[in-house]
Amino acid sequence: MKSSNRLISLDVFRGLTVMFMIFVNNGAGEQIFATLQHSKWNGMTPCDLVFPFFLFIMGVSTYLSLKKSDFKWSRAVAWKVTKRTLLLFLIGLAINWVDMACSGRPLDFAHLRIMGVMQRIALCYGFTAFLVLVDGLFSPKMQGIPGVIIGFLIIYSGQILLFGGYDYDSQTNILAQVDQWILGPDHLYHKSPVDPEGLLSTLPAVAHTLMGFMTAHWAFSKEAGEPSDPHRVMSRFLLCGALFVWIGFLLTFAMPLNKRIWSPSYVLVTCGLAALAQGMLVYWLDLRKRQSDKMQPMTATSLIFGTNPLFLYVASEVIGIVFGAIGLKMGIYDVLHAVITNGYWASVAYAALFVGLHALMGYPLWKRHIYIKL
Repeated sequence: MKSSNRLISLDVFRGLTVMFMIFVNNGAGEQIFATLQHSKWNGMTPCDLVFPFFLFIMGVSTYLSLKKSDFKWSRAVAWKVTKRTLLLFLIGLAINWVDMACSGRPLDFAHLRIMGVMQRIALCYGFTAFLVLVDGLFSPKMQGIPGVIIGFLIIYSGQILLFGGYDYDSQTNILAQVDQWILGPDHLYHKSPVDPEGLLSTLPAVAHTLMGFMTAHWAFSKEAGEPSDPHRVMSRFLLCGALFVWIGFLLTFAMPLNKRIWSPSYVLVTCGLAALAQGMLVYWLDLRKRQSDKMQPMTATSLIFGTNPLFLYVASEVIGIVFGAIGLKMGIYDVLHAVITNGYWASVAYAALFVGLHALMGYPLWKRHIYIKL
């Protein structure tokens, strides 16, 4: 399999994920379909697949990126990883500040939320890359990473089972207590008992990203002199996906699926579904090379988002905050609701228009092969 082909299937998957992420984050009005909202606590909706899919894809992308340096530690590679981690984290803080500033509190740093989606992405990327580089110093075949993944999930399972990780009460939930102790209650997310991007739950999220890395490592690896085979890549993604989903659902008997605390069962099920999706895209785009006239617009739109995911996601967050602050969001929604009397579908229409706006922003970049990266 040629590298470019492999990257196309990954970019399409990443693009679909970012599109759906922007879509579900930007519903309008009070009537929003339950399937387009995160589960309140235990359970899982389609909306709950978006972020874990992105972390799995980031694990695959990290494998492809570090492979260029043969996974060897060097000052240049370490600096690149450090710089990217810090910039991603700072961008997340900036988004939180924009939200605070648009609410009329630009200097209220005492209540600035520290964690968030971008911050979790930063930590998962940084820990994954450095763990891989350090492991490569001792075991060139990444033999230590599976043990790290299992260890992280076992340690985290013990924490949430023994110390109230499933309690819907910030006073008894260990995740909330640790965040309050280290970050302070004024710097946390307050719309659920625990910060969904809190400190302790970053541990299984790192394991999640490492699972994406190791799945890619096994799927794309080959013996010396052996030609790349898309059949093998596809089958290995599908096999890993089926295994993860099966183990994950078995774990739900002891630890229910829960996105808010990033439960180990949630890690395995969502990683499995992501691997299955990636395997099917390898089959469709790389193996059978299906590019019918009907599919080309969807593939092209996915690539618009998949080749500039960071820029378009950050833009969506900032624009969404500003639209809400100046009343433009509700103004557009009210116009749509006047035409589409069903409030649920009016919300869907607004979210779809919002995604379309970002497709228009990303199209000239994609067309001119301009990729904004850190």
